[in-house]
Amino acid sequence: MASTRAAIRYAKAILNMADSIGVGNEVSNDMTLIASTIKSNLELSTFIQNPTVKVELKENVLLEVFANANGVTKGLFHLLFENKRFEILEAIALEYNRLFDELNGVEIAKVTTAFPMDAFLEAKVLAKVATLSDKKITIENHVDPAIIGGFILRIGDKQYNASVANRLQVLKRELSN
Repeated sequence: MASTRAAIRYAKAILNMADSIGVGNEVSNDMTLIASTIKSNLELSTFIQNPTVKVELKENVLLEVFANANGVTKGLFHLLFENKRFEILEAIALEYNRLFDELNGVEIAKVTTAFPMDAFLEAKVLAKVATLSDKKITIENHVDPAIIGGFILRIGDKQYNASVANRLQVLKRELSN
């Protein structure tokens, strides 16, 4: 819990700095790359989380791995070095992107489908999204074969369930009454 609060504070500070000098988008791209790299690379994740590895080494490795990162992002690495907080880097990156999207009026629509979305289903989902939100929408697709067909759409605290599994469940309840 404390590391989450710390990650939010770091992310807010980095966002304010990046936005004030006009590099918010570049830092957002860096943060997306950092979060996906740490998530997909177990060796890097373990290295960052390992308390026995010296923080100087962690900073040097991150500067080498993310050599093309923006100066603000590299400044974050140095700040994490000074405060010995590299273990929350992934959380900071994720929180930064959430705050950046919020600042720019972008909302994430989480769409669960039984199979990866095609262009037709994506158009149908975007049409439904237009009725639920007036913000710019980014679609995040999750695949769950248990819903059989259709989709489940979540935007913020709103949910629209157009799945076959849900329709079958509703029919079952109606028939059992």
